[in-house]
Amino acid sequence: MKRAAVIGAGFGGLALAIRLQSAGIATTLIEGRDKPGGRAYHWKKEGYTFDAGPTVITDPNCLKELWALSGSDMAADVELLPVSPFYRLNWPDGTNFDYSNDDAALMREIASIEPGDVAGYLRFLDYSAGVYEEGYEKLGHVAFLDFKSMIKAAPSLAKYEAWRSVYSIVSRYVKNEKLRQAFSFHTLLVGGNPMTTSAIYALIHKLEKDGGVWFPRGGTNALVAGMVRHFERLGGTVRMSDPVEEVETLGDLVTGVRTKSGWTDGFDAVASNGDIVHTYDLLKHSSRGRRAADKLRRRRYSPSLFVVHFGVRGEFPEIPHHMILFGPRYKGLLDDIYDHGVLSKDFSLYLHHPTVTDPVLAPPGCSSFYALAPVPHMGKLSVDWDEVGPLYAERILEHIEQRLIPGLRERIEVSFHYSPADFRTDLNAHLGSAFSLEPLLTQSAYFRVHNRDDAIPNLYFVGAGTHPGAGIPGVVGSAKATAKLMVDDLR
Repeated sequence: MKRAAVIGAGFGGLALAIRLQSAGIATTLIEGRDKPGGRAYHWKKEGYTFDAGPTVITDPNCLKELWALSGSDMAADVELLPVSPFYRLNWPDGTNFDYSNDDAALMREIASIEPGDVAGYLRFLDYSAGVYEEGYEKLGHVAFLDFKSMIKAAPSLAKYEAWRSVYSIVSRYVKNEKLRQAFSFHTLLVGGNPMTTSAIYALIHKLEKDGGVWFPRGGTNALVAGMVRHFERLGGTVRMSDPVEEVETLGDLVTGVRTKSGWTDGFDAVASNGDIVHTYDLLKHSSRGRRAADKLRRRRYSPSLFVVHFGVRGEFPEIPHHMILFGPRYKGLLDDIYDHGVLSKDFSLYLHHPTVTDPVLAPPGCSSFYALAPVPHMGKLSVDWDEVGPLYAERILEHIEQRLIPGLRERIEVSFHYSPADFRTDLNAHLGSAFSLEPLLTQSAYFRVHNRDDAIPNLYFVGAGTHPGAGIPGVVGSAKATAKLMVDDLR
């Protein structure tokens, strides 16, 4: 029986481990932190449950497939609750836009802002459906290992003008600036700047429209726990609280891993769901590791995030599960985050309010929230987050109080924040980036880290840094592509 190790129990690592174990490969999942989940970590404080994120579940079928591989049913481990509206978008002038896949309701929302853009939206939806078919259904689960595979995909990419940005494509179809923001902001959910991210990522709109937006009962952590249970039920092994310190090599092959505790074991293949630069740094006795890590450090990385978690007295049924609070600037703020490395005085926020869907995540009569602000990664913005973090958190809470929840700070029972420095420390994220490589066309598909290393044939990658990229559907899709390679190679 062939043996494989998967480093990192985030969504990508869990999905890969389940696929390998389902295929009859004895798989050990190794996680450095005390809980599984990676970026989907969670905390329990004073009766509140706080998910670190991600919190938007789309394409539930890609998750259900992980159970179906062994004839099981995901519903035995996880209950997904529908979220509607998907998001409420709010602008400083008080305009609200409820975004859903209810066609009639969505047309009314568009018409309330700009009646002339209804027809343009329908044309954009056709475009989104086309790139969804080409970019997600056909290419989202296939490894790009050589340039020939990129050439083969080129006609489809050219047909949909993949070199253009999502924002420019949306602007072709709708003229109102608020609606341009409403239909382009999604790239931020995978670390991409709407002004520069390839138009292929417009597929996210179709993905949400067809599959809906969901939330696991008990929080995202309940989905993680369900995946772990399923993996162990299949016979897989999970090793927690023991970070990998070296991926051992002999010549041009990986031979095993060594962890902080001193535990070592040999494996026929090793896959990493960890940060791509950090993973190559783990190849301590391989020149390939040093060369690859140095090359990756010269690439462009997605920004980081600053997240304020807070639990408050009171219930807020008028505030939906997901809100986007746009700031007074769109392109200017994105330029500050992605290009200038400026921590701006203004910000746009994603507000997560899970207790409106699942009240058990807070004590009776209370609510839990988190507010997320994209911020420059640590390579562009060098500040002491221990000093700046509390001040920035206070500014965010003050903003939400003034704009949405009067008296908020008097109601808070527990509050803490998570900064770029935490992404770097807890997740070994290069530059504290929250999404790994920025999803530019020149860093996508073949130009992203390959699902199988070019020089070490039994070293594999899964997760945000490899194809197809970040987001739950993306990293679960990367697991499908990587698992196929590994199963074929290990036969």
